[in-house]
Amino acid sequence: MLNVIWAALMVAAVVCGIATGRIEQVSNAVFSGASEAVSVWITLLSMLVMWGGMTEIMECSGLSAAIGRALAPLVRRLMPELRDRPKACTAVALSLAANMLGLGNAATPLGLKAMKELHAANGGSAIAGNSMVTFVVLCSVSVQLIPTGVAALRAGCGSASPMAIMPAVWFASAGALVVGVGLSRMLAGRFTAA
Repeated sequence: MLNVIWAALMVAAVVCGIATGRIEQVSNAVFSGASEAVSVWITLLSMLVMWGGMTEIMECSGLSAAIGRALAPLVRRLMPELRDRPKACTAVALSLAANMLGLGNAATPLGLKAMKELHAANGGSAIAGNSMVTFVVLCSVSVQLIPTGVAALRAGCGSASPMAIMPAVWFASAGALVVGVGLSRMLAGRFTAA
């Protein structure tokens, strides 16, 4: 569906350009936009590769395990089902730490590993358990202490101060966290398979 919307927007732009006699400007915008997109993509790719490498170094050095242990009390409080599952608790904590650092796509493998551990802790059931739902909510609200992904995007687009958005990110993340976790706690266990 999204492909249809994008295609319709592009066709509409070309038709409007022809109708108003500005097809040359539309053509120039297409080429300059493509050039800028590649430049931004390279900036984001370099950030993703750098943080992916940092994640691997953290894993090998044991720093990720230390971060997991530091966040484990918070994870156990949010997901009491994981009290006897240290491996799942550590995986969730690492994924949350990566999201807090704003690693975005570099945090995806950690999130997939954590969800695999949560699925095992849920007995392999086809129905998501409360801890799985809470984890998805936490990843969706993506509390970010350092919004590196957005800052890299802003830097790639020429922003003079790419980190100036930090207070707004903190406020939005905190609000989404309170609402998301509150709703997941309120609705925990209310729905079962039909």
